[in-house]
Amino acid sequence: MAAILGVLLVGLLVLPWLARPSDPRDGVVDGPTLVIITPHTEQIRYEYERAFSRWHEANFGEPVRIDWRAPGGTSEIRRLLIDQYQAAIRNGEYEYLPDGEGGGEVVIEPGRMGYDLLFGGGSYEHGQMERGFTANVDVGGGATQEMRVPISVPAGFSQEQLDEWFGLNEIGNQLLYQPEQYWIGTALSGFGIIFNIDLYTERGMETPTGFEDLTDPRLMGLVALADPRQSGSITTTFDSILNAYGWDDGWRILRELAANTRYFTSAATKPPLDVAAGEAMAGLAIDFYGRTQSQAVTAPGAPPESSRVGYVDPVGAVYIDADPASILRGGPNPELARRFIEFCLTEQAQSLWQFPANPEQDGAEPVGPERYELRRAPVRRVMYEKYADRFIDRLDPFAAAAKVDSRGWRSAIPVMMGAFGVDSDGELQRAWAALWELRERAAGDPSWASVLAEAETAFYAFPTQEVVGEDNQARVLEFNEQNYRPIRNVWRDPEAAAEARIAYMAFFRDRYREVEELASRGRPD
Repeated sequence: MAAILGVLLVGLLVLPWLARPSDPRDGVVDGPTLVIITPHTEQIRYEYERAFSRWHEANFGEPVRIDWRAPGGTSEIRRLLIDQYQAAIRNGEYEYLPDGEGGGEVVIEPGRMGYDLLFGGGSYEHGQMERGFTANVDVGGGATQEMRVPISVPAGFSQEQLDEWFGLNEIGNQLLYQPEQYWIGTALSGFGIIFNIDLYTERGMETPTGFEDLTDPRLMGLVALADPRQSGSITTTFDSILNAYGWDDGWRILRELAANTRYFTSAATKPPLDVAAGEAMAGLAIDFYGRTQSQAVTAPGAPPESSRVGYVDPVGAVYIDADPASILRGGPNPELARRFIEFCLTEQAQSLWQFPANPEQDGAEPVGPERYELRRAPVRRVMYEKYADRFIDRLDPFAAAAKVDSRGWRSAIPVMMGAFGVDSDGELQRAWAALWELRERAAGDPSWASVLAEAETAFYAFPTQEVVGEDNQARVLEFNEQNYRPIRNVWRDPEAAAEARIAYMAFFRDRYREVEELASRGRPD
């Protein structure tokens, strides 16, 4: 009996291990460990860990294991890293090295911080890593000095190497790598429109080609958007609209997009899924999310154009951005981190983004991914020159990229869209429906024209903000292009920013209710 119980006990202990799902890391040989924090999907992590380990073993004699940390989107990762590095400075986990010219640098010894690399996310977020934060630093002799502490460090490649990889350091009006190498692009990201072709056909509508097509009132409640306060990628998309269309038209389009939305989600991955499922007709998406979802609903072996889900980069307005890697200050293995970036710029690593899956990993080099088709755009021009015929998608981001300069309005998007859209979505949508009701009345009866004009003024209005100038005098400024920077400076104070957000939300809700009231009135005399 005791023997039987012993066997059962062993079985109970072993069963969970036998029944557990296969680990996507199974088959990766142990070796030195590289710790990477990333917003990238499991599919990207899978392909890059295996390919880098093989490359490292071939070039340096041993495989590598990657310890992936994926706590959320890039905006969440940025906040996490800033908190951790600020804590390290407060706790004195650094050295101050004077440069002999009245300045100096904060040095954090390798291994004091938890991550080697930030891999993935847009150039804006990686730029924030380079800018870091300001802190009071002990500079010796009992003195402290307020100084900037970058979270990332330069990668240190030669200019000759960078020129070989990238050639001209530009795509549209964006950079492929930060000139001092605080971040280096490893792929390219576009930000466009995903749409359900079947639903457009059912409604007799042309599929969208530009962002303004998503403001059509027939799409009320049918556009899927992410919350710009949670998603850096959707903020980049909204920023590209402002840059392409300018202040007045850009904000109008963003207001109308918000009015048509079905929801504001915290995850940029949700809109493509819902568009494919028919829960929304269209949405904004990163290009590879859009292409991947289009592929997911395509019959096996069928051409991509047969999919019921389409994706388009609006020509002339699409923002093409580098998707970089940054070496993080004080990480456990900085040399291994540098080798990872070097690998990312090889033709084999670049082929992982766009080549079909090749389970046997055989054939002409580069061989592409092992299991997953990532449907992303390589960052190196040579890939388009030499291997375009092997790409899954026919794309040329260098030709498609908008050449409009950044207007520097990005920081207004989470604040204003949060107030006029996310936190006021019910009032906004009712006002949008009321506004179109008034437009239809005015089209058939000119006596409604003055009411319509009043309603449109209320619907598109922006709040004012009290600003204290350099002369210490308070002024009330309209939120417009000319006053944007002094108003933005108010938001730098967390308490003032919180008060402003509450006041803005109340303002927008009042204006939307005003639109509804105007639509509920009787016929003008």
